[in-house]
Amino acid sequence: MASIQKTAKGYRAQIKLLGVRDSNTFPTRRDAVEWSARRETEIREAARKPPGQLHTLREALQRYSKENAPKKRGEHWEQVRLAAFENYLLPLDTAIGSVNPRDIALFRDERAKVIKPASVRRELTILSAVFETARRDWGWIEHNPCRDISKPKLPRHRERVIHWWEIRLMLRAMNYVKGRPVTTKTQALAVCWLVALRTGMRSGELCALTWDRVAEKFCHLPITKNDLPRDVPLSRRARILIEQMRGWSDTTVFGLNPASRDTLFRKYRDRCGLEGFTFHDSRHTAATMLSKKLGVLDLCKMFGWTDTKQALTYYNPHASTIASLLE
Repeated sequence: MASIQKTAKGYRAQIKLLGVRDSNTFPTRRDAVEWSARRETEIREAARKPPGQLHTLREALQRYSKENAPKKRGEHWEQVRLAAFENYLLPLDTAIGSVNPRDIALFRDERAKVIKPASVRRELTILSAVFETARRDWGWIEHNPCRDISKPKLPRHRERVIHWWEIRLMLRAMNYVKGRPVTTKTQALAVCWLVALRTGMRSGELCALTWDRVAEKFCHLPITKNDLPRDVPLSRRARILIEQMRGWSDTTVFGLNPASRDTLFRKYRDRCGLEGFTFHDSRHTAATMLSKKLGVLDLCKMFGWTDTKQALTYYNPHASTIASLLE
């Protein structure tokens, strides 16, 4: 039953029903009684609806951004993408339980007109995570509509191996001299790239590498792309290169951040008139070179691969190289 009390501003109606509390103030008692009866009816009807009809897709996106995104390493960009969903072709104000695979397919097709297949797949992955959390953790829905649509096919994985003549050209442009102390950011980039070519470490792992995580014969990476820490063995040449960075930065080994590293690398690549490779292709190149010395399991351990099939993605020797091993 509603509680109605006289106040200085009129009549205040208060409701407590089925765990829901609500109140409002009206100029007359009659208005307060009518509102109370109407509101109680709404609460009873809402209680009979399944959770999927009580919450919209927009609410799900906003709750996921607030509660779940902060638990991830890429919190900022995850929240940026979730906010961007509110500007796309999605039934945002439809009850989440009524969103169907056709709605998601329309979203997929519209996004495919402006972004690449890989980007569409990433957005679908995030959207699917929202639906899955609403299903599994919040109990809002019983089915994830993202599971019933096909995803865009990915292009063939990059197989670019950087040639030694390209490496020498880049090092010359960056004014790198073997054994000379590093005095500029460009030279620091050159050494960073050489270490990547010797170890297969990713750009983000190298930029975040601190001196306290450099041991005599390996580097410890507590945070990696797949969230599994790993120790990266260092060859004699890789150890010499890292030692060359002593005195350049007091905290991180290379004193670079991923954004500036990417900009600087592209600048010198273009200046050399080269194209077709990125900094990350050093990982392909390293895997191809190191596969001549390491077995598949050792290669997977060094590169942090949990599936030996991943070795086939990065290991790209020329047929003539394999042939020479057979002789």
